[in-house]
Amino acid sequence: MTPERQSAGQLKVTTRSLKRMKQEGRKIAVLTAYDYPTARIMDRAGIDCILVGDSAATVVSGHKTTLPITMDEMLFLTRNVSRAVERALIVGDMPFLSFQPSEEEAIRNAGRFLKEGGAQAVKLEGGSEIAPLILRLVDFGIPVMGHIGLTPQSLNKFGGYLVMGKTARQREYLLQSARALQDAGCFAIVLEAVVPDVAREITESVRIPTIGIGAGVHCDGQVLVISDMIGLFEEFRPKFVRAYANVADVIRKAVGDYIDDVRAGRFPGDEESY
Repeated sequence: MTPERQSAGQLKVTTRSLKRMKQEGRKIAVLTAYDYPTARIMDRAGIDCILVGDSAATVVSGHKTTLPITMDEMLFLTRNVSRAVERALIVGDMPFLSFQPSEEEAIRNAGRFLKEGGAQAVKLEGGSEIAPLILRLVDFGIPVMGHIGLTPQSLNKFGGYLVMGKTARQREYLLQSARALQDAGCFAIVLEAVVPDVAREITESVRIPTIGIGAGVHCDGQVLVISDMIGLFEEFRPKFVRAYANVADVIRKAVGDYIDDVRAGRFPGDEESY
């Protein structure tokens, strides 16, 4: 039994826990969540970290990109999750334009994730160019998870969703950014859609954990969007997703059976009536 165990299950996962897992060679399991019941199930199943991702813009709200989701919407989702979770580390994803306009606005919004949302950390997209901002956030007591590689908030800049690290220039930028984020105080870095060789090089060159999504097996941990992982979101499935269930079919069958029972007068029965 590890020191993180306690009578009510396992001790709260912290940023230090994740760093220790890297040091000990233990892989880190991360998933997104946006609601109370899903987060509750994940937490009790033993997930290490829950990211309340701006991916909710697409898989919850039906937008084509992550750009439209607002701070107020993200805080609502984060509160849903924080009420459910006892063990996992909760990270709030800072949405587009919540940190870019000014340092003051970034500090205020990041602080809201902790103060109002119940998160223990925030995630910011961007490389070495935002390292000074991350340093300031950490100085104010706000833990930060970095995010480099494919950064969905910058899809218009890159002209779409591209795999990163294929060129020497991209590789150098990613390596430089990973070190800059580490030096600025990030406790972990998401590597999204980074070619595996570069992701491995980054992982071996930094002291903090790397969390891969479409970045190969050599990262210190992995993250997936829950709606993709359980086969709930059917609009598209990225190459890097492994579906561990087909919840969409389960829901479809349950709804169909319910419709049939209502129309046939089989529901409600005596056992569902007072």
